Amino acid sequence: MAASVLLLVARSAPLQAGRGMPRTERHESRHEIDQLEDEWRDAVIKGDTAVMNSLLADDYMAITAYGTLQTKDETLALLRSGRVHVTTLDVSDRKVRFYGTTALVTSYAQVQGTTPEGDLSGDYRYTRVYVRDPHGNWKIVNFEASKISQPDGRKRQEPADHLVHP
Repeated sequence: MAASVLLLVARSAPLQAGRGMPRTERHESRHEIDQLEDEWRDAVIKGDTAVMNSLLADDYMAITAYGTLQTKDETLALLRSGRVHVTTLDVSDRKVRFYGTTALVTSYAQVQGTTPEGDLSGDYRYTRVYVRDPHGNWKIVNFEASKISQPDGRKRQEPADHLVHP
């Protein structure tokens, strides 16, 4: 999946940063992506699987902050179970770049929450990839999170089971 996304981005290299997209369309698309990112954030905090289901593409694949793979069905099941409880999800430093019908979002997230195994709180960097489907809707096809190390270089304790979407 990741190789497919990279190939798609590489093929659209001439359109980097939206250069092939008219300014008005790029502005509208940026606004759409920002709204979808806010919907995603709210769905994580509220445990709203209906909204999350509408955001994720059927072939969605995530790489969690601890290196595990997670499909759309696994993500929805984990959210539905209530085993993960995110109380705070503050996102900043959002950057959105367009490559044809692909949008690449990078952000910084401060998360507070728990799993049955313990605390998942911490600071994360993440990348989310959106692709416009044949109906013109943006869908999340890929997500990857990296937990930021503490000032002393150590990472926080890693819970065994956690939500992909800090």
